[in-house]
Amino acid sequence: MAVQTITLNLPDTIYRRVKRTAETLKRPLDEVIAEVLSVALLPLDEVPPEMADRLPHMASWKDTELWQAARSTVTTEQQERLAILNDKHQRTGDLSSEETSEQRSLLALYGETILVRAHAAMLLKQRGYDISDPEQLSSAS
Repeated sequence: MAVQTITLNLPDTIYRRVKRTAETLKRPLDEVIAEVLSVALLPLDEVPPEMADRLPHMASWKDTELWQAARSTVTTEQQERLAILNDKHQRTGDLSSEETSEQRSLLALYGETILVRAHAAMLLKQRGYDISDPEQLSSAS
């Protein structure tokens, strides 16, 4: 793997944290920084193109916006409609072209919602929030 050399200006607090982590792990500082960056950066080539632009911007959202995103869901009506379409497809093996299109759209929306929720939860965790309790991420919270 090719390696690039850069100069990086870090606030003292961040530098001390990463230096302490490197010392604790008995690993070189540059390796720890590279690993932190690789974990923090999204593999955008694995994300649907329409989401690849949206997800990185979430890092600049306020905590309240991230909590809202982490708790977002598709509507009850959308969930019910998708269940009906899936059930019909399983029972009959046949959906009209309109129903197939609707099913695909609902599945895409569901996938995007899950991706946004997961990314928001990851960002909240990085900001120091304890998200280990699933109730914190339920839309009823």
